Amino acid sequence: MIEGKYREAILLLAQSVPIIGKTGATIVDLADRYARIVMPLGPNVNHIGTMYGGSLFILAELSGGVIWYVSFDHERFYPIIREVDIKYLSPAATDVSLEVSLGEEEARAVQESADREGRCDWSMDLQLKDASGKVVSTVHGTWQLRKIQDKTNKR
Repeated sequence: MIEGKYREAILLLAQSVPIIGKTGATIVDLADRYARIVMPLGPNVNHIGTMYGGSLFILAELSGGVIWYVSFDHERFYPIIREVDIKYLSPAATDVSLEVSLGEEEARAVQESADREGRCDWSMDLQLKDASGKVVSTVHGTWQLRKIQDKTNKR
């Protein structure tokens, strides 16, 4: 379920990077500091009939941008990806989903640090699951929250 205050964000998040839209990735649940995203098999099939590894990577990387929107002040900060380690455990022959969340205290600490220092890293461990709930890939990623600089104060 998409919380009402995030309904308009769905289109923004889905179209922020054009290639993501081509994968068909869909945000199906969105709430404060939580998201569930689904990558459909259809447009992401590889040469052996399973999900293309690059599409699984996109799903994992996308989660950082989605969780940024529902965890941090998106008018004052923006995210970048710093590092991703993905392990492909099993071929995915169905749609793949991913749940991502941040604790309230962790989100607050990251944002406060980014406010003071101009940037702050946060890491997430993720599981990408097929339609039966089997983990097909694991991901350890590091994203960075960066403070948007006030253009009026630039020298």
